[in-house]
Amino acid sequence: MRGKRKRSRPLHYTLLLFRISALLACYSIHSIPGIAAGASALPPRNPFLADSSNAIGHGTSAQQDSFATAGPSGRSHRLSSDEIDYVHLGPLHFGANYSGPYPGGRRVLWSNGADRVVKVDHDRFEVIANHPLANVTPYTPDGADHSIQELNEREGLSALYYAYQMTSIFDDLSGVYTLLDRDHQYYIGDSRGTIAVYGDAVPGNPDSAIETKRRWSLPPAVTGLMIGMNMTFDGWLIVATEHGYVVAVSRDFSQQHWIRLRHSEGAEGAATGPTGKGWVRNGFAIDLAGGIYIASQDHMHKLIWTGERLSIDPTDGAWTARYRNSGGEGTGASPSLMGFEDEDRFVVITDGDELMNLTLFWRDAIPATWQQLEGAPSRRIAGFLPANMGDPSRAEVQSEQSVVVAGYGALVVSNQPTNPPWWMPRRARMLLVSFLGSSPEYQPRGAQKFQWNPADQKLEVAWVNREVSSPNCVPTVSLGSGLAYVAGARNDEWTLEALDWQTGESRFHYVVGDQRYNSLFAGVLIDEAGRVMWGTIFGRVRLDPRDSP
Repeated sequence: MRGKRKRSRPLHYTLLLFRISALLACYSIHSIPGIAAGASALPPRNPFLADSSNAIGHGTSAQQDSFATAGPSGRSHRLSSDEIDYVHLGPLHFGANYSGPYPGGRRVLWSNGADRVVKVDHDRFEVIANHPLANVTPYTPDGADHSIQELNEREGLSALYYAYQMTSIFDDLSGVYTLLDRDHQYYIGDSRGTIAVYGDAVPGNPDSAIETKRRWSLPPAVTGLMIGMNMTFDGWLIVATEHGYVVAVSRDFSQQHWIRLRHSEGAEGAATGPTGKGWVRNGFAIDLAGGIYIASQDHMHKLIWTGERLSIDPTDGAWTARYRNSGGEGTGASPSLMGFEDEDRFVVITDGDELMNLTLFWRDAIPATWQQLEGAPSRRIAGFLPANMGDPSRAEVQSEQSVVVAGYGALVVSNQPTNPPWWMPRRARMLLVSFLGSSPEYQPRGAQKFQWNPADQKLEVAWVNREVSSPNCVPTVSLGSGLAYVAGARNDEWTLEALDWQTGESRFHYVVGDQRYNSLFAGVLIDEAGRVMWGTIFGRVRLDPRDSP
């Protein structure tokens, strides 16, 4: 059973959250499988985030969704029950942030969803502590099992109707933007403009209860829903709003600075216009030097955190560049950073064309000899190619996922449902890849990797896999195993699909099971021991195959 909290948020804001991307000492790793020579594997670690591989949504401040840890590498088979760990957490636990080691070396996973904040033991995969959210009746395992059974058994219009009913669970979603700092403090930013910080009731004790440490709200002058949260390399929280405001706030919430992005005039009306989506609607990336990379409805922005203030002044290194947007809705991707140290350095998105393009922007100064590319709306664009999944006849491909980046490689997947009912509005088709994502009738297909060629200064297609299906997850890459992983689907069952990062060929797949394991826009993650996990409709699943090294 569940209770509903009264909420005045309009429906389109719920749908905005529904697409979720909208889920360090410095080092580089070379000679890792799947990484081209001369391209570093991982960005620098942020020393103010937890000392782990996944302290923030999309992994690190660079938002790459790639891990150094080797993931599973085995043979295709159906996983047995003792190869699958599942824990009920309540709905909509899109991501999990891994803690640094506690005294004694233990780690925990912090996660939040519609009805609670939880700590899960990293090794045992058991709930250590639950912190119920106020005014929400918890979702019970029995209630979850009933919903899963309905999703398993219904077909046709009945399945569509039940899936539509299931979207009501998004009404209780408290916040999807999270990060875990080096002091084991877990920050949750909600869409209404509040950051809540949770931590151990007994500092340094991973088995202790969860308590609320402090809260902070956006300044009154800053308007719009909070969209995204990240941290600078000197320890300041950065948040943005859909109206184009960007705020820097100290971790103790004692100081704050804010600024507004260029071209944001009229952004207040963007979410009430024809698209129903905010002027800013994705998370953002931060680099070592204080560059903050935010995509708005028509532009990519770099603003600068100087250590004392936020700047949009080009003399400080800030810039704004237009990208292609024939669909009018802007990008569905959180910007990802590519290239570090002495490499060519870019910020990467998929653009807003109806047939989206993988698009690279020069991150710093544009090379003096660089000529503006034909068809590019800005000289800052270093390359753009259509993500047509290997089919030049396709007129429309869209993804609501961040671009996965490793080295100079960039992976995108199609979230375009096949065979949508003729009568279904375009904006409602996300329903087909969410609760019905494994349905053979609707499941999308296709993954495409692009590669920057530094010798020729050119973006190229590396490979296409037309058969793999990644209905709704955020994919990931394991640099240690040279594989890309997606939560996929075959014969109306959920799977883990492993693709060779160099060739795109399917290396193996694991059949996981029924609708209990629907990834529902969650990120595929690799824990510190190399086990793959993802959030599900009502919990979290972790795979521990016996045939994997």
